[in-house]
Amino acid sequence: MTGTTATRMCDIRIDSALNDGTRVQLRCITPADEPRIRAAIAELSAQSRYLRFFTPTPELPSAVTRRLAAVDGHDHIGWGAICVDCDDWPAIGAVHAVRHADGACDGEFSVAVVDAFHGKGVARMLTAALLIQCLAEDLVSLDVHMLSENDAARRLVKSLGATWKSESAGVAEYRLDVASGLASLRSDPGAGGVEDVFAALAAL
Repeated sequence: MTGTTATRMCDIRIDSALNDGTRVQLRCITPADEPRIRAAIAELSAQSRYLRFFTPTPELPSAVTRRLAAVDGHDHIGWGAICVDCDDWPAIGAVHAVRHADGACDGEFSVAVVDAFHGKGVARMLTAALLIQCLAEDLVSLDVHMLSENDAARRLVKSLGATWKSESAGVAEYRLDVASGLASLRSDPGAGGVEDVFAALAAL
C-alpha cells in the first residue's frame, strides 16, 4: 500500500489559488526539478536563504540542490508550488520531510517560500500535502530545526501544534506530530487553498 499510495499521490496536480488570488499548482518534487529548485533558491533574499539554509550564499553546492530534488516519496517526501500566473511557471515554495533512518517513523521537516510570496498561504498548503503523504508513508513525527530568529517558521510549526524540545547556540528544535498537524490544518476554515489540498488527496 505504501509504494502504491506514494505513486498515486505523485501523479496528482493540485490546482488552487493563494490568498491574493494568484493561481498555483502543487505537486510532488522530482529529480528533474533540480534546475527549478536552484532558480528558486536564487530568488530568495539573503535573509531568507540564511534562515532556511543557515547561510546567505546566493548559490548552494550542487550536492545540496541534488539532495533537495532526490525525492522518492517514502524516505524523502517533497512537495513544491509553482506559480501558474507567472512567466515560465517558476517554483515559489517547497517542503520536505526526510526520514531519519531506514524503517524509522520519524524524520526532519523543512520549508522555504520565495520572498515575494510570503504571507499568502503557500507554506500551509504545501505542508498539508506533505503531512498527508507522511502519514500514508508511516512518518508520524517530524523534527524541525530552525534559527531562533526565524519567527515565521516558529509561528507555522506552533500553529500546527508542534512542541518545543530545546534551544541552543541560536538553534531551536521542535517536534511535530503529523496527525495533530493535519488536524490543526483541517480546523482552519478560512484556508481555501488548504481545503483544496485535502479535497484532492482525500481519496488516497
